[in-house]
Amino acid sequence: MKNPSEITSLVKEIVGTALFVMLLCSSGSAQETRAKSPSRCNAPASEAISYVPLPGHPFSTIGSQDGCWLFVSLTSSNPRSANGVAMLSRADGHITLRKVFPVEAGPTGMVLTHDGKLLIVADDEYVVFMDVMRMTSGQGDPILGYFSDGNFSGSVYANVTADDKFLFVSDENTETITVINLEKARAEGFKASAKVGKIPVGTAPIALTFSPDEKWLYTTSQMAPKSLNWPVACKPEGADPATAKEQYAQGAIIVVDVDRARTDPAKSVVSSVPAGCSPVRMAISPSGDRVFVTARNSNSLLAFDTNLMRNNSEHALVGKVPVGSSPVGVAVVNEGKLVLVTNSNRFSSDQTARQNLSVIDAARVGEGQAAVVGRVPAGIFPREFGQSADGRTLFVANYNSSELEVIDLNRIKEVTTAPK
Repeated sequence: MKNPSEITSLVKEIVGTALFVMLLCSSGSAQETRAKSPSRCNAPASEAISYVPLPGHPFSTIGSQDGCWLFVSLTSSNPRSANGVAMLSRADGHITLRKVFPVEAGPTGMVLTHDGKLLIVADDEYVVFMDVMRMTSGQGDPILGYFSDGNFSGSVYANVTADDKFLFVSDENTETITVINLEKARAEGFKASAKVGKIPVGTAPIALTFSPDEKWLYTTSQMAPKSLNWPVACKPEGADPATAKEQYAQGAIIVVDVDRARTDPAKSVVSSVPAGCSPVRMAISPSGDRVFVTARNSNSLLAFDTNLMRNNSEHALVGKVPVGSSPVGVAVVNEGKLVLVTNSNRFSSDQTARQNLSVIDAARVGEGQAAVVGRVPAGIFPREFGQSADGRTLFVANYNSSELEVIDLNRIKEVTTAPK
């Protein structure tokens, strides 16, 4: 029989081994939980389409790289609500509103830096810089700084280069795109000295889309620069098409040399491409050979050859697809096979009717109406698309019904009806 000291040593050894095994299993379990977390965040909802009510009018939707968070810019609804950035969590197919962070009067387009640390918000006369970790942790003031982009600048969209060194902001009211040295701004506390300059474009620039290699930046201007002297071709939006007269030139896609814009923005425009009446949003194919633009006042989706946009702009248009009334948002989904468009109907006197999205076969844009393969239901004034980082979920900002629509792209056929 073992003596008491031997028994005590044996017990300690057994307990120590058990604790080690428990810790090992616990560590493995924690690692497994962490590994599964992104998939839990990206899990689809039970329905192919679902709707999340929001306390304001949504514009832009940005998802975190792991899919666990959504950030949605909101403007006031009726009854009046705070302007701000809504933060929503995603897990197990559920999306939950967590908080709204107040900002200035009109937050619209947003972009998340590629390191995931900084959310940048175009906000009327300002650009707002927000700390993502502080937002999601609830610790500290998330607003790191503001830039003023000038009185009545109308800052509406933002995008950053893949290295997070340069920021581009489209200013609707001043016919320019502001170039900001983002690396310098972050290092020096977001001072105005980080501004590099402005790219001259046409009336109401909005979209900011990089080519995959980031050599080129494409933007839309609702009316081409007056210096181009393009002929009058477009009627006022919202006017009776039967009686209204043409008063405006076509809009344009402006092609910008990104390297040149980093040092000399004023001389970085390469070409201007005719793009229908009131071109507003843009999406690019995965290979970068096509851009798709919504021409809101032409009720059409336009497709362009990006190589010809730079070298033979008058012949760059490769397809025009009639869609619904006043299309705004556009997204390329399912590995470039489909293009979706939001038919906003924004100039109708009836702003209570729910609208739809047009579903277009990207390979058939040259066939016109035949390229439209279906419709998907939407809310009132569907305005802007956002996509999850894994490309499996599409978000629609239904502006006038104050809701975020969530579409499972793997099941989009379930909710697509035949076109009219």
